Amino acid sequence: MVALLKEMALVPVTLLPIINPLSIASIFVSSVGTKHDLARLLARQIALNVGWVIIASMLVGTYVLTIFGISLAVVRFGGGLLVAASAWRMLAPRPDTSPTAQETEAAGIADHQLMQRSFYPLTFPLTTGPGVISACITLGAHGESMHPLHFLSGAIVAVGGALMVALVIYLVLRNSIVVVTRLGPSGAVVMQQLVAFVLLCIGIQLVWSGWLDLTAIN
Repeated sequence: MVALLKEMALVPVTLLPIINPLSIASIFVSSVGTKHDLARLLARQIALNVGWVIIASMLVGTYVLTIFGISLAVVRFGGGLLVAASAWRMLAPRPDTSPTAQETEAAGIADHQLMQRSFYPLTFPLTTGPGVISACITLGAHGESMHPLHFLSGAIVAVGGALMVALVIYLVLRNSIVVVTRLGPSGAVVMQQLVAFVLLCIGIQLVWSGWLDLTAIN
């Protein structure tokens, strides 16, 4: 039971720095503006979508790799590269961009149109991009065992971990209007840089683990 809880806790610990809900919050606010009721509904839908994507990736991803003959070591290595590249882009200095144009465009979008965008692009690829999916497949990998107990424990970990991630995303996005306002531009940048550094370390760790597995196989 303790090992199961540790694996479940590893899901949000690994995925949340990759997802980086605070960086998504600024884009989310530029979409919903100051509509708190719309923010609540859209946040709930995005959180549900994220939960389903995580569960599907963790439970089915390994079998999809088996069909295409891709080893888990390669997934760890490639996923680590994607995660590290995403973190590096976040750390790299970028020119200042004004959100005025985004807010103006969002003001002309009806509420039902925004809800239709809850999966694409707000859930995928904005929230759960290739790096997140690769990490989910790695977390859900339990070798080639087809034992029912292994699949059941994997399902429990996937569902429990996905619920924790979805809950955090829902709470952040639901309160994103207040969070972004209180952080301010400087606070948001500092938080993003800290999260990006943690994300870079996670990506390097995945690359290293994949490389060790590949060299052990050879």
